[in-house]
Amino acid sequence: MGRHPFRLAFRLIRLGWVIFSGMVALAWFLNARKREETDSRIAWMQWMSRRFLAVLHCGVEVSGEIPSGGLIACNHLGYVDILVFGSICPAIFVAKSDVMGWPIFGWLASRASTIFVSRDAPARVASQLCEMEEPLRDGRPVILFPEGTSSDGAQVLPFRSSLMESAIITGASVTASAIGYDIQGEGGVGTEVAYWGNLVFVPHLMNLLSKKSIEARISFGRSRDPMPDRKQEMRLLHQEICKLHQSLFS
Repeated sequence: MGRHPFRLAFRLIRLGWVIFSGMVALAWFLNARKREETDSRIAWMQWMSRRFLAVLHCGVEVSGEIPSGGLIACNHLGYVDILVFGSICPAIFVAKSDVMGWPIFGWLASRASTIFVSRDAPARVASQLCEMEEPLRDGRPVILFPEGTSSDGAQVLPFRSSLMESAIITGASVTASAIGYDIQGEGGVGTEVAYWGNLVFVPHLMNLLSKKSIEARISFGRSRDPMPDRKQEMRLLHQEICKLHQSLFS
């Protein structure tokens, strides 16, 4: 971070402008009579995600077809994943409730029709499923990170999410995807891009803003009908995501 103080300062100024102008623009998006509120918020999220990525100098490379609906499941490295997906796919995100307390990204997610779930409240699973079912039935893409937490990206963690049931209930298509990053010459992805473990948000973001550039890679598998049993579906989906993950940088 100390090696590029001018770069960091310039990007902080740009970040401030993106946030300020985004607050103003949200009202404009919501007043656009051609869209209903949810679609307006999704469109705003896509616009904001692209602007945030521009501040980070983060390019995005996509392989496979981006789904236009259904449940999209992906491995998870941290908050940058949300910006990358948001920039290419107008979708509703499912995020853990902790995200609401994050600086900047909590504000962004809470205004983008994100579905917040509490991983420590099994009694709320039924209501959380209902929240996910509505956009799936309406044909909107819903993005889920079934690992339940972020990692350094070295491997795909076991899936813990009971929320996969939403695709089975609605009959919505399921698409496996994998995400990874390249940050050549400026440290490793697991320590510089991924946000996981005991990392602290503000220092992590400051360090990330000081990097010259980042390259994100997303690979999408083929959309398919969900398996009739949730556990079978989770096993198959994990296998698909692991395969895509291995191919990202091969």
